[in-house]
Amino acid sequence: MASPGRRCNRNPNRTAEMRATSSALHSRGDAGRVVDEGAWRAMGAATGGHRRRKPALSPGRRRAGRRRTVLVLLVLAAAVGTATAASTGPTVAPGAREPFAPVRAPGNLDPAKVALGEALFSDPILSSMNKLSCNSCHVLSAGGTVNMKRTVGYQGRTHRFNAPTIFNVGSNYRLGWRGDFTSLEEQNERVLLDDNLMGARWPVIIGRLEASETYALQFAQAYGHPPDRNSVLDALATFQRSLATPNSAFDRYLDGDLSALGSEELKGYRLFRDYGCASCHQGSNLGGNLFQKFGIYAHPAPVDSESDGDLGRYTLTGREQDKGVFRVPGLRNVAVTAPYLHDGRIATLPEVVAIMGESQLGRQLSPADIQSLVAFLQTLTGEYDGKKLQALPDKDD
Repeated sequence: MASPGRRCNRNPNRTAEMRATSSALHSRGDAGRVVDEGAWRAMGAATGGHRRRKPALSPGRRRAGRRRTVLVLLVLAAAVGTATAASTGPTVAPGAREPFAPVRAPGNLDPAKVALGEALFSDPILSSMNKLSCNSCHVLSAGGTVNMKRTVGYQGRTHRFNAPTIFNVGSNYRLGWRGDFTSLEEQNERVLLDDNLMGARWPVIIGRLEASETYALQFAQAYGHPPDRNSVLDALATFQRSLATPNSAFDRYLDGDLSALGSEELKGYRLFRDYGCASCHQGSNLGGNLFQKFGIYAHPAPVDSESDGDLGRYTLTGREQDKGVFRVPGLRNVAVTAPYLHDGRIATLPEVVAIMGESQLGRQLSPADIQSLVAFLQTLTGEYDGKKLQALPDKDD
């Protein structure tokens, strides 16, 4: 490649050869075979495969021709090798064109604020009845959720949606199944004040924290003043942003360790991209940053006629086109966050993969495809506090 500002002097004969090579390389089918017969003929012509007699060449031109022939043959050999490898499975190393990125532990968070937020996250002092904490629905020792279809609030009402995992939440552009919120601080306040969630009020929260010598000291150290609304929300959000789960097998693969994924997992990864799953589930969190309708090709029947949760963003916007539209969930740690979908209707990963294939891709996935896709999804389980995440027993059993 020529450097910026310089023109590349091209040999016309070599340009023709390279165009022929490029044509052959770009005509590979899905299985990696070269299918353009015309390109092969062009390659033969470029390498001297035709039989017409030519005028005798000088020794210098013959040596240059041989060098060009060797170059073309080397490129051709590489193309054939790639085609052979592609016919047996995915071998492309991760690179800049990947639609994903590894999870990284955030390194710019204030340790004092993280520690304060961690204490608040697990303390029922933030709830009206002193009975619930954030950790009640987002268990940090497991998948960051409670592994039940939908939780039940203070007033005995079943919540609209399945509790999503709290891990890697800092990578989501939108928050909540409907994408209600664009910041953790905004979402945390709604949860604290919702009568069927934490049911608290700010005067009560602040009074309790001020009465605690431990919290009074922590707020003074982290913020330089007594607890108030803004510092409580900031501490919680700072801790939640720290909840990254790096070092999954897929992360190691993206970082260049090609042995991190086995053959079945690599097959599932190829299917995940080839079938179009990655068009919605991309980025470091494999989702969480756009909206999509659930049921593009087939919409599963509602399981709770008394809940309006199936309406999705329509309950926020009132727009007809938003019916059934949800924030695309991230797939990190998906193997340990069952049950699945916005209402927790699906108990197992193979079941939900089959449903998503039909409803979102218009495909009836084969058992072999489902097995491979599940194998890939299981490579997305990362580590928290130095340990690989585990699932809790299903509380709906």
